[in-house]
Amino acid sequence: MKIFDFISVKLTIGLVLGILLGYYFKISPIYSFYIFGVFLLILGLLIAIEKSRTRIVFGIFALLGTVALGLVSVTLAQPRNLASHYSKLHILENATWQLQVREVLKPTVYSDRYILEVSSVNEQRATGRLLASIPKDSVSTTLKPDDVLLFWGLIEPIARPANPHQFAYDAYMKTLGVYDQGRLQASNYLVQNKDGATLRGMAATLRIHIVDELEKTTIEPAALGIIQAILLGQRNDIDTAIYEDYKNAGAVHILAVSGLHIGIILLILQFLFRPLERIKNGKMLSLALVVLLLWGYAFITGLSASVVRAVTMFSFVAYALYLNRPSNIFNVLALSMFFILVINPLFLFQVGFQMSYAAVFAIVWIYPMLQQFWLPKNWVLKKGWQLLSVSMAAQAGVLPLSLYYFNQFPGLFFVTNLVVVPFLGIILGFGILVIILAITNALPGLLASVYNSIIKAMNAMIHWVAQQEDFIFSEISIDGVAVLLSYMVLLFLVLSLTQRKFRPILQLGICVILLQLWSFYNIHKISQKERLVILQQTANTGLLFQNGRNLTIMTTDTSKVKPLITNYRIGEGINQQHYNALESAYVMGNTSFYILDSMGIYPPKKEVPMVILLTQSPRIHMERFLDSVQPTQVIADGSNYKSFVLRWKNTCALKKIPFYATSESGSYEFSLNP
Repeated sequence: MKIFDFISVKLTIGLVLGILLGYYFKISPIYSFYIFGVFLLILGLLIAIEKSRTRIVFGIFALLGTVALGLVSVTLAQPRNLASHYSKLHILENATWQLQVREVLKPTVYSDRYILEVSSVNEQRATGRLLASIPKDSVSTTLKPDDVLLFWGLIEPIARPANPHQFAYDAYMKTLGVYDQGRLQASNYLVQNKDGATLRGMAATLRIHIVDELEKTTIEPAALGIIQAILLGQRNDIDTAIYEDYKNAGAVHILAVSGLHIGIILLILQFLFRPLERIKNGKMLSLALVVLLLWGYAFITGLSASVVRAVTMFSFVAYALYLNRPSNIFNVLALSMFFILVINPLFLFQVGFQMSYAAVFAIVWIYPMLQQFWLPKNWVLKKGWQLLSVSMAAQAGVLPLSLYYFNQFPGLFFVTNLVVVPFLGIILGFGILVIILAITNALPGLLASVYNSIIKAMNAMIHWVAQQEDFIFSEISIDGVAVLLSYMVLLFLVLSLTQRKFRPILQLGICVILLQLWSFYNIHKISQKERLVILQQTANTGLLFQNGRNLTIMTTDTSKVKPLITNYRIGEGINQQHYNALESAYVMGNTSFYILDSMGIYPPKKEVPMVILLTQSPRIHMERFLDSVQPTQVIADGSNYKSFVLRWKNTCALKKIPFYATSESGSYEFSLNP
């Protein structure tokens, strides 16, 4: 079966291309509407001329029209492009915001986090979303979806990564339509009475009730955290050690309700409603009940983006199965993807969406091919091979994305999936029954204990797999070009195995060579790199000197800087690193670097240009210091008091000497290449 023979696949590719163009090239809504209108007009004229419908010209303009539709959808989906967005208002420092809690995010060690919907600013109607954080302390209030707040204070842009190769939380929140954040404290916000309940609020209330009832049973807290993640879509209470085990075993995907969960629930529901197919219109009734219950489950889990995507996709799959046309599954998946992206094109930039569709497309495409290689007659071997084939196909589909986003590959993924998928089916089916019985106060203690034991057994198996560290291939770094080339290699590899023709084999060879050449180019580019990076860390000083693929770390506190070094090492492809003591002065190239710490000892006079790095809040008279030393630039890292940094900044401005504070702008980089 040729994937690209389906019109839905071609149109979905056009839509994706339009979304990418509109997102990265910042095309305004008015221009996107003009472009879409032009292509719509041309298509209308071509339709009016009947003979042109079959011509290639019509196909080209239909594809271009879909690209234009992608432009329109992505520009409208970005809240900043709307005239009612709060950024269009002239907001003063003492603005009063009326906000409503939209979503409760996973808390950090120090604060609870929420996404808030903007209702008004200074009593002016406005739209938009804010990220809010509330420090954890004895007087902090735990907010729930639909809570209405009054907040008076400043908002600020979500900070960019402070150091190289850190997770870009600002870019992630941008895909959710969130650009700014507010820091809520007991003195600057007030919880008001609710005006009404939204679907999300009602779902949150129901989940809280379910968890309260489950806590009254014999189910242990560790197992309860897994139940909340797998069945209710809430990962906030998962034990940290257990989460790391699932991550290292390659099973972390089952802790977030996604396509795998919805697919299993779809199979369970179809099995339960199969007797209905014997009555008149029973098949249609069965389809309606299945889709209704899938969306009911999405409601219980809080209508999160991942669940809505998965339920939408499998609603289309259920309809395809109802029509008894499973061979058109590519068409169905493409239609579901098209529908989802038209409604919310920003889903395209979310990791869950990318991996979910990559896995499902790979399963539908590669699984049948694997089944043709071997058809065991033994029932146990047959089911085991089917499960292994699904796992291998899904892993092939998500492997480039896994390496790109997570930099690791679990070698024992097939063992994990052979164990987890049967467990997950039991846990989901059994769990729904346990929840129903728990909220009706009819859950027998024996049943709760058995369910608890099943989850403990799964956790134990996952823990064993996670301990096999030799099979966890970590710290692998690839870029976007390598991801694209990897998928081209996968495409032509499958075509070579299925078609057995020379052309796909030649295309496969070309893609493999291109991937190798790109890898060699990246290695060469890194080997030529020479730079000094001043890291941003609170209460710590850290300098990185990179010479090709070798890295020297100079820091006052090794333990604090290690997580940053790991990210940097992976991102830069470093293969050797070592730590040196932090010295007071360095000469690199034509520049002298002097570190002025709390001792406040002035540097000696030098002929070469001098850059001063201020650390640990030295108590100096900045004006006299600048007159005496006459540096070419002053840098203050994150180990200094903020009040000192502000004073130094003002003095340097008066003396017209460049000043840089890592606490304000992130790490500082000196390129030492000639």
